[in-house]
Amino acid sequence: MPKTPKAILIVLFVALLSSCSSTRSLPDGRYRLAGNEVEVLGDKKLSPREFEKYVQQKSNSYLIFGWNPFLNIYNLSGQDTTKFGNRLARKIGVAPVVFEPGAVDASVANIGRHLEYLGYYNSKVSSSVNYDGRKVKVLYTVEPGKRYKIGKLEYSVPEGEFSEDFYADTLNVMIKPGDYLAESVLEEETERSAEWMRRHGWFGFNKNYYSFEADTLVKKDTADLVMFIKEYTRNQSPETAKPFRKYTFGDVSVSWDKDLRFNERVIREMNTIRPGSLYDEREVRNTYSRMSALKVFSGVNIELNPRDSADVVDCSINLTPSRIQGFQVNYEASTNSSGLIGNSPQVSYFHKNIFHGGQWLNLSFLGNFQFMWDDRSIRSNEFGASVGLSFPESLGLPNSLFTGQNIPRTEIKASYTYQDRPEYSRTMISASLGYAGALSRGRFLYQIYPIQAKIVRLHDMDTDFYGKFSGNQFLFNAYIDHFDVGSGGMVYYSTSADINPRYNYKYIRFQLDASGNVLNLFNRWMDEDRRGHRMIWGIPYSQYIRSELTLGHTLFFGRDNNQSFAYRLLGGYSLAYGNSFTVPLEKQFYCGGASSMRGWQVRTLGPGRSKRAEAMIIPSQTGDIKLEANAEYRFPLFWKLSGALFMDVGNIWYSTDWGDEGYIGYDFLKSIAADWGLGVRVDLSFLVLRLDMGVKLYDPTIETGGWFGPSDWKRKDSFALHFGVGYPF
Repeated sequence: MPKTPKAILIVLFVALLSSCSSTRSLPDGRYRLAGNEVEVLGDKKLSPREFEKYVQQKSNSYLIFGWNPFLNIYNLSGQDTTKFGNRLARKIGVAPVVFEPGAVDASVANIGRHLEYLGYYNSKVSSSVNYDGRKVKVLYTVEPGKRYKIGKLEYSVPEGEFSEDFYADTLNVMIKPGDYLAESVLEEETERSAEWMRRHGWFGFNKNYYSFEADTLVKKDTADLVMFIKEYTRNQSPETAKPFRKYTFGDVSVSWDKDLRFNERVIREMNTIRPGSLYDEREVRNTYSRMSALKVFSGVNIELNPRDSADVVDCSINLTPSRIQGFQVNYEASTNSSGLIGNSPQVSYFHKNIFHGGQWLNLSFLGNFQFMWDDRSIRSNEFGASVGLSFPESLGLPNSLFTGQNIPRTEIKASYTYQDRPEYSRTMISASLGYAGALSRGRFLYQIYPIQAKIVRLHDMDTDFYGKFSGNQFLFNAYIDHFDVGSGGMVYYSTSADINPRYNYKYIRFQLDASGNVLNLFNRWMDEDRRGHRMIWGIPYSQYIRSELTLGHTLFFGRDNNQSFAYRLLGGYSLAYGNSFTVPLEKQFYCGGASSMRGWQVRTLGPGRSKRAEAMIIPSQTGDIKLEANAEYRFPLFWKLSGALFMDVGNIWYSTDWGDEGYIGYDFLKSIAADWGLGVRVDLSFLVLRLDMGVKLYDPTIETGGWFGPSDWKRKDSFALHFGVGYPF
């Protein structure tokens, strides 16, 4: 039994919600739809989930084991809505779904139509309604019907140039003899084939000109198929038939608000529609994507106007300017039960047309401030400023090399950072030149930086602090001045290109940095310090590789997809070699914070089972290996509020045995930390505000059993509170 009064109250509250009738608020004579079930007989290839979306009336979703606390809260109100408490319960809670018998017959018809669409003919769909008090469960039983294999496939198309273009594509036809006949496949093929024709001059041609005839009498269980293309649509009569016409592009005009100063040369380069060339739908899409990617225009409207007197399509492109400049604010804050407070504000200014040609300017100012609540003299301050310029072209490469929807942008960045800690102060100056772009209609993004350079200088180093690291060569070698010159890049792929997806999606991101390999070729001409480091201007350069892989998946479910389950797997590895004993401090991995192990503050976990470095007054734990897994269940509350239940596991480690418990080979399983927690989000559409409380579940640094139970929640440093903007992953 729970020992604390708070825990007892929580258990009693949950018990009250569980015992409350979920049908109390129903009108007399009505029933609550408690659930639907689809059973498929015979064909194991068909999943019940295939048909669940065709059930017209959905039941309430459940959090766990058929329990929805917000449904129970709603039913606390009963039917009397004149009382304030009852109105409040209905506002916070979720109303029960009232069973509609007519929806069952509609669902049976929907499932039957879908079976026929999939190629199952004369299928049987039945339903049974099971009553349990005032609750109802509906079972739909699906018996798939007969299927036919495609025998011969023939075509009937208009003669002439049209048939020449059509038959040039027959190798790509998706309908193959021996495949099962299904309307779904026929529909998909008509869309594909029509697009092929529009890419070869046949403006206005679409899937409605296709029709099919199937003959099932020639051979048992087989359908001979004829694909027709007629010069009138499915909804028209033969009298309306008109010969198909092959078009070329005619006049092309571009217009925008002249109050917006914009270089016409850039518009010409973004426009791939050329007067006199054969009409190709791809060029219209390419032009739309290129001009939209400038982000200078909120609307890109391309009007295609065929001429009556000639086989020509005139093109009119109308551009609507967007907001050109503005500010963005980001903020993260966290605290824990030991009194350590951290906050990271960031203010950015952007201009999307700084040189009147779609060039982006971004200025950012950021800070990172940490201090102890009970001792303000213990503090760490970090200030930074960065500037970035992005050009809508690949500097050094001709735009003629890029004929698709996307042209890589050239990015030039520079930054300055000053960090003041009790043990030392540090300055970092960095610059980079690279290219960024997108492929596959925005689902695949990449950044390639051929040049990345940084110089790091440490000042006012506390001699006692540095002396305490003499036994840990990993940290001893991390706190030195160094040059960092190399290359890097990132690739990202997602199954959804939406900014805020509402349907299931997956993503993968891979980052790679390599430094010092080119400089290594010139070692013979460089000076050498007493530790064997080759130096530039008296400062050793770093040589390493660093990689990081992230896999993510978000699943949506519930009514209107208002619930989701998201998880992320993350792994990172870095290796120093050649001119370096360790990876630079700023390139090392860390755990904890608003988007990592949320039971810990940033940089307070790990490496491995090692204790916090005593030399650090404010923690800054790092390693060269990172493994982490995160899972989060997200659910709606009321108004714009939603909740989250999450769990994180992971840690950082040393890849080399430096003689302490931070080595990954030392008691690996017992070195994996774990936490769980609750969160609240405010979704304001344009941004999401987030508050998470992470509670430690297992702390690997505690030798005498690191597991945390309810009685340990008052233990010092047992939880952390994080405020942030946006979802953690």
